[in-house]
Amino acid sequence: MEIYEAIRMRTSTREFLQDPVEEGKLLRILDAARLAPSGKNGQPWTFIVVRDPRTRKLLVSACKNQQFLGEAPVVVAVCGREEDAYKKMGGYWNSMPVDIGIAVEHLMLAAQAEGLGTCWIGAFIEEEVRNILSVPKEVKIVALTPVGYPAHEPVIRPRKHLDEIVMYERWQEK
Repeated sequence: MEIYEAIRMRTSTREFLQDPVEEGKLLRILDAARLAPSGKNGQPWTFIVVRDPRTRKLLVSACKNQQFLGEAPVVVAVCGREEDAYKKMGGYWNSMPVDIGIAVEHLMLAAQAEGLGTCWIGAFIEEEVRNILSVPKEVKIVALTPVGYPAHEPVIRPRKHLDEIVMYERWQEK
């Protein structure tokens, strides 16, 4: 799949077939995430791949009962280490959330190109996910995503037009 088509077609998938994700596809999407750029090349991410059905079901509760998370054959939890991130982004914060956002988007676009669906999960209780996945306290859990074959054709939601979101040369009041 061509990159612009993957970008246009990627949507949040919340219904999955029970078909397993082939190991080669999973490794390719994880590799795409690994190749993401990061501040000062710190690569502050770690990806936890969860296939065990019992663990996925436990994650449903920790993710505010989003049932589809447990129905996907794979869940990827994306964790970050602030000490590995660039410390002075914008002069006042570290790059970890942005770095991980880029890596997750690489993973999601690669999944789309492989015919797989994903959904960025930001609604979760970090301490519960931490306990389920044995994540050390100094590591932040930034996002989770189910990965699997979509049960339905995607519904492409409308987006703002470029003239609504792009300014040239300086900020311009609309």
